[in-house]
Amino acid sequence: VQLQAYGGGLVQAGGFLTLCCVVSGNVFSVNFMAWYRQSPGKERELIADTTSSGAARVADSVKGRFTVFRDNAKKMVWLQMNSLKPEDTAVYYCAADLWVKSEDSASVVYWGQGTLVTVSS
Repeated sequence: VQLQAYGGGLVQAGGFLTLCCVVSGNVFSVNFMAWYRQSPGKERELIADTTSSGAARVADSVKGRFTVFRDNAKKMVWLQMNSLKPEDTAVYYCAADLWVKSEDSASVVYWGQGTLVTVSS
């Protein structure tokens, strides 16, 4: 079971990018799915998350610019990022709380490898 994130790159300020994260491998269920980011010298911060029922929220720092949505059947989550700013430059990570097997005693949070987003001024 792995999480794979895609979509990072270099974009000018005011531009947009869409990040995608997919759960590969067989899992029993996917609970929350989330996006975090980490800038150099800063702690990793939660940007957006979404539950299996579709509830979604984004951090105040990106509200109105970023949108998170998911497809439960495809085990995928996206982060649509609009009006990007230089301060959005960071490595973006996806995370998902997975119940791998029905007989497991607990779910486990898996992390993707991170994808770099660079916003030039």
